[in-house]
Amino acid sequence: MILEKIVNQKISRLMSEKQRMPLDFYKEVIREGREKRDFRSALKSGDKISIIAEVKKASPSRGIIKEDFDPEEIGRIYEMSDVQAISVLTERDFFQGDKSYIPTVKTVTSKPILRKDFIVDEYQVYEAKALGADAILLIVACLSDDQLSELTDTAKSLDLDILTEVHDEQELERALKTESNIIGINNRNLKTFEIDIRNTERLISYIPEGIVTVSESGISSREDMVFLENLGIDAVLIGETLMRADSIPGKVLELRGSI
Repeated sequence: MILEKIVNQKISRLMSEKQRMPLDFYKEVIREGREKRDFRSALKSGDKISIIAEVKKASPSRGIIKEDFDPEEIGRIYEMSDVQAISVLTERDFFQGDKSYIPTVKTVTSKPILRKDFIVDEYQVYEAKALGADAILLIVACLSDDQLSELTDTAKSLDLDILTEVHDEQELERALKTESNIIGINNRNLKTFEIDIRNTERLISYIPEGIVTVSESGISSREDMVFLENLGIDAVLIGETLMRADSIPGKVLELRGSI
């Protein structure tokens, strides 16, 4: 199972990273203060559906997505585009991401930054804050209830927003117990990597009012955007569609229905 493989590799990598860069180092960096941009508010910034645009080089299911990958340039493009937040993929072994992309992108944009990774340890939460992330992704499918609760509490204590990701009713029930105020519905099954955008339609009715909702994966057209807008979704997270586009600004305009 690919998810289990990714998590096991992440745990193994964390062991060496903790030796190289102790947690106390990141705690000291955080004490110096870090600018906070309000990720949640950005997703509720107007009447239209918000876009979280992703900086993403590769994936285990698709391989290399963007050959001429330059995170700084992509950040500059997103800054000038009609997107409300930026997701930076930092997982190295399967997605060819890097944690250094967070400060790189943050220096060229005024928009809030989400660290997208497989976060399984509080070390990664402190690291995200120290690197300049404004929010983190917590994937319910790869966390126990205790882990989910502990990581949520740590993130809140560091004033990080949390996008809590679910794929089915059981995961949603677990997420709601954490009192998460941003729920991401992943249209991709992380066990099979199959995508069905109607997974958002299936789960949104179970999410209480007042919680910001994000649809993730499989959004590639204006029709998809309209479908999700009509469901009442607050935001969409789009990666591969933008990374494969000949023109990122042009694709954003197309998704917005402006061309």
